[in-house]
Amino acid sequence: MSEHVEGSSPASPDVPDEDVIELATKIFDLARQGETETLAAYLDAGVPANLTNDRGDTLVMLAAYHGHADAVTALLTRGAEADRANDRGQTPLAGAVFKGEEAVIRALLAGGADPNAGTPSAVDTARMFAKADLLELFGAK
Repeated sequence: MSEHVEGSSPASPDVPDEDVIELATKIFDLARQGETETLAAYLDAGVPANLTNDRGDTLVMLAAYHGHADAVTALLTRGAEADRANDRGQTPLAGAVFKGEEAVIRALLAGGADPNAGTPSAVDTARMFAKADLLELFGAK
């Protein structure tokens, strides 16, 4: 199974597409696994901070959904968008609320995430699961 990569520059003529796809898959896996230092090194070497897979999931979305607050912070400090929604309109913050990842929620908020962004938004998700503490954190009722 391969992942289609969006938001990346076209491969040079001497780099086969398979190698680019293999590298992108490795980088998406680093985000899922929370391999912060290695992931940061790839971004520092030029990998786009808002790299997306074939579902529109960014590296931030994958790190957030899998509970890796340090990776989220590293991505955000390197220019990744905190509110970039995937193809279904979901934001990393809403995903973190759904998964109950409080450290990730705080990292995203510190990085500028908007609790009202996306469909459903993080506020809507907190309401759906009766998470009063998060609604208070978001300044919502």
